[in-house]
Amino acid sequence: MKCFQFHIGEKKDENKTTKSNSVQSVSSTFVSHEVRQSGSEFNSQNASDTSTESRGRNQFPSLSERPNNLRVFSYSDLKVSTKNFSRSTKLGEGGFGCVFRGTIKSSEDSGKKLDVAIKQLGRRGLQGHKEWVTEVNVLGVVEHPNLVKLIGYCAEDDERGIQRLLIYEYMPNRSVEDHLSIKSEEPLSWAMRLKIAQDAARGLVYLHEEMDFQIIFRDFKSSNILLDEQWNAKLSDFGLARLGPQEGLTHVSTAVVGTMGYAAPEYIQTGRLTSKSDVWSYGVFLYELITGRRPLDRNRPKSEQKLLEWVKPYLSDAKKFQQILDPRLEKKQVLKSAHKLSLVANRCLARNSKTRPKMSEVLEMINKVVEVSVGIGSPQPPLQSTSQRPSSEETAKIGKRRLMDARVGDGAWLVRLWSSKIMKTC
Repeated sequence: MKCFQFHIGEKKDENKTTKSNSVQSVSSTFVSHEVRQSGSEFNSQNASDTSTESRGRNQFPSLSERPNNLRVFSYSDLKVSTKNFSRSTKLGEGGFGCVFRGTIKSSEDSGKKLDVAIKQLGRRGLQGHKEWVTEVNVLGVVEHPNLVKLIGYCAEDDERGIQRLLIYEYMPNRSVEDHLSIKSEEPLSWAMRLKIAQDAARGLVYLHEEMDFQIIFRDFKSSNILLDEQWNAKLSDFGLARLGPQEGLTHVSTAVVGTMGYAAPEYIQTGRLTSKSDVWSYGVFLYELITGRRPLDRNRPKSEQKLLEWVKPYLSDAKKFQQILDPRLEKKQVLKSAHKLSLVANRCLARNSKTRPKMSEVLEMINKVVEVSVGIGSPQPPLQSTSQRPSSEETAKIGKRRLMDARVGDGAWLVRLWSSKIMKTC
């Protein structure tokens, strides 16, 4: 799904401050210059307090000052790894640039080879530079089983100019979006969808609540959730991520970026970003898992193009609800479980962002859904593992970027939630 530009009210001024600190382990002169001049999202942030007037720009500690274990690769080594960026190794292409499959030597055992995905920045200007630096800053200091691992980077000059590349762990089973697509020959089972919902929620909980700083993903969507060899789901593509608000503040004021169909309404309207914006996006994603449909699909009849609007009339009646289930699922088998999951989605999609649960609360609810979803099978992968397909058919959604940058509890409580009136989502 592409991103689009929103013009809502006056365009927000996003003047950037100059910061003298360079990325600690990114030794290239280019990267130091990039952090200072490109206005890295993490080096300069615009935060507002609870009033309508901003206290002014508050400079957050740069994540680049934190130690990391990123490896520095030479461009020549990456050329060898990808057979000179051959078409035969190409995995995908997006607004950021191209992604290639390659192999590198393990840092722990030089005799061992590791498969990697190598993302090469295209020539698309300042925004691409900012996203590149942001990914280095973020993924260089965070580590979690449900976040795609950034292994290293390359930033050097050659005869073609400055080369900027990112090297990730290879995710052979592509993105969740790929498997939800109507074109997919290997649809995900319901048990697998629940496991993916758990994995994705764990990733967001880590970003929002489990570190000494908060990261707001800002571009949570099914194409940014990748599946590894064991079909574990991991969040990827942190180019639009932001640090959360400083202590004492309620939000970060920023240009509106994200993907149509996923962005929270209050963020689109005001540019005020909070972790509850990610919670909204997660709620949209749950309805993707339930219906197998994209949040915005212009190829469908007009009344069915916007997912949240389409599902609304079907939520208050159990008989009607089954009509929105992905037709590739065994409806009778998964109906009760899917209905419970929709109630969690509705909590995430509360119009008032303050009433949305935190992601740790969402994860607790998802865990309850999984616990009571008996008789739906085990979360086994599709019969034919996509990791066994020829590499020419593989797609790496690490490289799939927007073509345009969008400016734009406990168990008892959960039982009460399930028995309560369906909440309004739109």
